[in-house]
Amino acid sequence: MGRQTRERSKDLRKGRAAIAGRTGALNPVMIGGLVVIVALVAAIGFMVVRAGGGSGSVSSGPLVVPKGATAGGALAVGRPEAPVKLEIYLDYMCPYCGKFERANTAEIDELIADGTARVELYPLNFLDRFSSGTRYSTRASNAVATVADRAPDKVMALSRALFENQPAEGGAGLTDARIAELATAAGVPQDVVGVLADGLFSTWVTRSNDAAFEAGITGTPTIKINGQKYAGDLYTAGPLTRAVTSAAGNQ
Repeated sequence: MGRQTRERSKDLRKGRAAIAGRTGALNPVMIGGLVVIVALVAAIGFMVVRAGGGSGSVSSGPLVVPKGATAGGALAVGRPEAPVKLEIYLDYMCPYCGKFERANTAEIDELIADGTARVELYPLNFLDRFSSGTRYSTRASNAVATVADRAPDKVMALSRALFENQPAEGGAGLTDARIAELATAAGVPQDVVGVLADGLFSTWVTRSNDAAFEAGITGTPTIKINGQKYAGDLYTAGPLTRAVTSAAGNQ
């Protein structure tokens, strides 16, 4: 079985799992129509990507892990001894991630600065296939990973800039030149800006993306506080901060 065939089979399995997860156990009628459903999933791809997590990216370069990255595939920002671990799973093409960012970024920065939270940022790339072939999610996530590796104090600034200038889902995304401009404006040193387009961590981004979905992530943004999924309001300033502060007080 060739690589393309294996990948297609993997996507189809993820499609079946996604459908089962959304609808509950399959009844006999659904089983009878499974072939039709799987064919539809294979044709449109959207359900597989959103619910199953396949990135659709091909990263053939060597696996290089950014300095300070966690074993689970996150970029760690903040004090290791902080009482709260705040995990943030996002895709830079995801419009709801942009909405989350606009509501919460200032307060998250404060939580990091005052030592309340250590952020573990998971930059995913499962929306690559919705950027007109430019692999924007991978390129943006690779840029953030590169900054984490070489100028870690600028990670959140670049992440914020990418969302402030977020392209529309389904478009071509930002060019490498535009990402470089945003990084420069965010204070990233020029020697780091100069290698953002090299794709040094593209394979790591894809591996981390796939690991996140295999571990149960089903979409973005997903937020966890000390390992527990946050089910509160993601799009209004205040509720997440109160939840983090409460968790810190319980430590």
